[in-house]
Amino acid sequence: MVRQRRFKVYFDGGCRPNPGAIEVAVVAGGATYFFDDLGCGSSSDAEWMALRLALQVAQSSGEPEFDLIGDSLEVVQQANCMVRPGSASAAGHLATYLERAAQGRPRRVKWVPRGQNLAGIALARRRSAP
Repeated sequence: MVRQRRFKVYFDGGCRPNPGAIEVAVVAGGATYFFDDLGCGSSSDAEWMALRLALQVAQSSGEPEFDLIGDSLEVVQQANCMVRPGSASAAGHLATYLERAAQGRPRRVKWVPRGQNLAGIALARRRSAP
């Protein structure tokens, strides 16, 4: 039996300052996508936006099974319905995510340490570029 590799989509969001302008990176299939001009918000808002954009990239890839991978433990746990959102804002983000996920649900939403998040690494490199 040949085991097929699952399509992995890494996501990370940030803002400068916090709260501030939101920026997002998504890495999927060897390609890196940067999203800017996403408005202002907190770091939590940025992570939720990153998750939703990663979902959008994954759904448009045509891959039947995919994993969404990020380093925000709070967002990953809430997206997996392991913990309740701690604020009305987070509850709104979760509701929007679940609505969009109904059109193509990830196999799982997985947490990884910051140093293993390819999107976080890409975003950090972009920020430090001259």
